[in-house]
Amino acid sequence: MRSRRGCGSQWRGGLLAGLPLRLAISALVGAGRFCVLGSGAATRKDWPAVSCRGLSDFQPQVLPSLDFNESPSWVSKCRLEPKRYVTNRRLAETLAQILRGKRKKPRHLFLECNPGPGILTQALLETGAKVVALESDRTFIPHLESIGKNVDGRLEVFHCDFFKMDPRNCGLVRPPIMISHMLFQNLGIEALPWSAGIPLKVIGIFPIKSERKALWKLIYDLYSCTSIYGHGRIELNMFISEKEYKKLMANPRNPNLYQVLSVLWQVACEIKLLHVEPWSSFDIYTQNGLLEKPKRRELVEQIQQNLYFIRMTPRRNLFTENLTPINYDVFFHMVKHCFGKRSAKLIDHLRSLSPVDAMDILTQIGKNEKVKISSIYPQDFRRLFETIEHSKDYTYKWLYDDSMEDNRVEN
Repeated sequence: MRSRRGCGSQWRGGLLAGLPLRLAISALVGAGRFCVLGSGAATRKDWPAVSCRGLSDFQPQVLPSLDFNESPSWVSKCRLEPKRYVTNRRLAETLAQILRGKRKKPRHLFLECNPGPGILTQALLETGAKVVALESDRTFIPHLESIGKNVDGRLEVFHCDFFKMDPRNCGLVRPPIMISHMLFQNLGIEALPWSAGIPLKVIGIFPIKSERKALWKLIYDLYSCTSIYGHGRIELNMFISEKEYKKLMANPRNPNLYQVLSVLWQVACEIKLLHVEPWSSFDIYTQNGLLEKPKRRELVEQIQQNLYFIRMTPRRNLFTENLTPINYDVFFHMVKHCFGKRSAKLIDHLRSLSPVDAMDILTQIGKNEKVKISSIYPQDFRRLFETIEHSKDYTYKWLYDDSMEDNRVEN
């Protein structure tokens, strides 16, 4: 058996409490993303080491103040890509009430991604919540800090891009990139066991041009219990495009939309639609800092859609004896392999994935030899993986080729 361990933040004792003893002991052996082929695997060569992460100075920088009542040009002219912001007060109040729920005095802690002018930030503060604003555009920081002057310390502002947090590449990390462990340590946020409650909630809007990239990074972090998920079952409350939402929620009843991310996210999280909002409720700013009509065809098509506000809550029972933060990437590989040729029969994929008796596996999960990949639901993929992992009569349970070594975040 060969293994690979990367550099990163270690699991904390509290988080390990949510796993069986055998897995907790295994996790304490080393640090990082525990991509260990621990179930037994026949491989061709060693896995490359995962890049180490750097450290970050995440203190907010003092910048000249701006009067947001005078100019709508709130976005830095050096922006690399257009971004959208909640600038509609009615929408902000609606979202704040949704997130507050039925509790009269909520004590929620929110990480708000790219709050921009702080319209939603103010609405959240008015519900009594505590907010940590992670803003990637320095132009907004002085205004956000001014909002926090009269809320008794319930708002903290950092120059940080949430979607670039905990980069996988080596080298010195500077703002707006940050290491989550350092941020949480500075905020005094302690890790909770996976089986415990929600330590904090993230709220934001997925990036316009890189929604799928963000979804891939977060799903890798979730299954490996690294980055923000090193502190427990962190809940995401995010706006996502209509197109990506439909793909995320697809299953065999929507074969044209059904894909790998559909399986991985539905297995990992309870996903709930909270609100639908037209694009007209958002402001989008381009590289020159002005509100403009997009010229690129794909962007024009995108802003004609609605945005879907969804809640993605990691499942308490995600990890078991057979699906763990140690072998999750084997599960990823199995799903990717199957969707590589979705019109094929499941039994044909099984024979190229595992030396375990394919017919016996199909019988155990209640499928026949004629079933195709396009007919397999997300939870069926999980049952399939765990059934193979649970097989006792085989030294090696998985067969790998060179493609298994490519564990990069997908675009």
